[in-house]
Amino acid sequence: MSLGFGEIVIILFAALIVFGPKKLPELGRTAGLTLREFKKALNSESDKDRTNHK
Repeated sequence: MSLGFGEIVIILFAALIVFGPKKLPELGRTAGLTLREFKKALNSESDKDRTNHK
């Protein structure tokens, strides 16, 4: 499932209405950090699995 340009614009517009323009950059930064940590944890687990199977 991929999002097109129209869907992204609607989501951003809804977030702007709900959270306000001053809160959006902070929310985006927090979401980015959360995703980065999640990916790092997934990669760490897959690396452990690879070394345990050898």
